[in-house]
Amino acid sequence: MMLILEAYFRNYPARRKVAEFLFENGLSVRNGKIYLKEVEVPISELARVIGVNRKIVYHTIEYIEKTYPLKLIFERLNPLPSLIDVAPLMGWEVLEIELEKETYLESFSKILSMLSENRVPVMEVFSRNLREEPSKLYVVIDGVLPVEVFADLKEIAGFQKLILHTPEKNREKIVCNYCEVKYCPKRVLLEKISVNR
Repeated sequence: MMLILEAYFRNYPARRKVAEFLFENGLSVRNGKIYLKEVEVPISELARVIGVNRKIVYHTIEYIEKTYPLKLIFERLNPLPSLIDVAPLMGWEVLEIELEKETYLESFSKILSMLSENRVPVMEVFSRNLREEPSKLYVVIDGVLPVEVFADLKEIAGFQKLILHTPEKNREKIVCNYCEVKYCPKRVLLEKISVNR
């Protein structure tokens, strides 16, 4: 997609900034307006968030709608809801796994097979393998990833890095050179408050 934006917005850096924001957030362009699903997004607020003036947003909409290939793409965009950000608050963990592009499909398959074999309850899987950015797999699991599965994940061909998003602060002890743990400070605070009551 970024190659398409590069081709059509090469001479319009401010418009490209708007188009990238729309694409990344799943905002569609229809009938001279911008929508989040069926809700119209105010142009002035959008311009403020992106850091451009309203004219640039209007010019971008006009350009998209008169450029048929862009129109076809942008009128069909939709945001994809995800559990990734709320998972640690719910007591779930998120595996954010960076994979090598060359072995992406094979690695993706092996990771899901490994989780299945170890009866790890998967709530959601989300993945991105775009040319211009690192290949990533996000897996939301119900509960806590067993330590032995954590160790086996790192042995999969094509594995580069794992970030574990967890509600459990004491998970930092399982970190290696390729891994990082981000625990949910809100969850830890809520647990501390409930213990002190």
